[in-house]
Amino acid sequence: MSLDERQAGCRHFLSLMDLSATEARALIARAIELKRMLASGQEHQPLRNRTLAMIFEKSSTRTRVSFEVGMAQLGGHALFLSSRDTQLGRGEPIEDSARVLSRMVDAVMIRTFEQQTVESFAAHSRVPVINGLTDSLHPCQLLADLQTYHEHRGDIRGRRVAWIGDGNNMCHSFMEAAELLDFELCIACPEGFEPDAALLARVADRCRIVRDPREASEGADLVATDVWASMGQEDEQAQRRALFAPFQVNDAVMERAAPDALFMHCLPAHRGEEVTASVIDGPRSVVWDEAENRLHAQKALLELLLTDRQ
Repeated sequence: MSLDERQAGCRHFLSLMDLSATEARALIARAIELKRMLASGQEHQPLRNRTLAMIFEKSSTRTRVSFEVGMAQLGGHALFLSSRDTQLGRGEPIEDSARVLSRMVDAVMIRTFEQQTVESFAAHSRVPVINGLTDSLHPCQLLADLQTYHEHRGDIRGRRVAWIGDGNNMCHSFMEAAELLDFELCIACPEGFEPDAALLARVADRCRIVRDPREASEGADLVATDVWASMGQEDEQAQRRALFAPFQVNDAVMERAAPDALFMHCLPAHRGEEVTASVIDGPRSVVWDEAENRLHAQKALLELLLTDRQ
């Protein structure tokens, strides 16, 4: 296959909407299967001699470890590139970095600020590009969250999910998941911290906004939240802490949810701020399964993008 043919045929994962609903469910099932295979000691290395370049303009424990370990378990190699190690967007145009790197590696994962960065990189890459997080979306985390829900409660179709807190990248990816997998999402956020208006209009039949977290969690099968100030918003932390204080996920919020409701948080968490210790460390919390499943969901994603497995 020529390089032009390879570029034309390569597939990217920049948002959940790069998957069909059928593909998303198959990927979740495959992640669960890969998890079982690993636990049973079954070797599975379809990515021998394959290399994943991992570009981190935003640091992360879970993203780096899960992708690096995942590539090793699949028989490949992961190359860590921090913002100090690349010219991405600084001395070299993003398009040129994409053209060069994609001639040397088999896939690229980027964790950065602007969604346009991963979009531009993908447009000029000859190999699959994965969005490891941007300020707009966090699709890899949602794959792990959906896997976790499926493991504990089955298919999320027709369920009710409460998102409580900032209308941030995690909220946006939950909105896309609601559209893709057909569940209801109720978002509780302070005024001025709503999710993207265009995305909200697109998924209006699945998502709505309220101002009371207890109203959002009423009858919910899943309650999810995130930190009040994300990376890059440290100077807003004191202001956000005051504005978001009524949006803490606590026992009163969880009591309004369904009796078997789960609690999720993408981590790191600030106990006593967006969530109380009694919730995140309590029996409804599945945050540790959720964190572990980054590994398994991303292995399924890498396998999908880099092999002929469909």
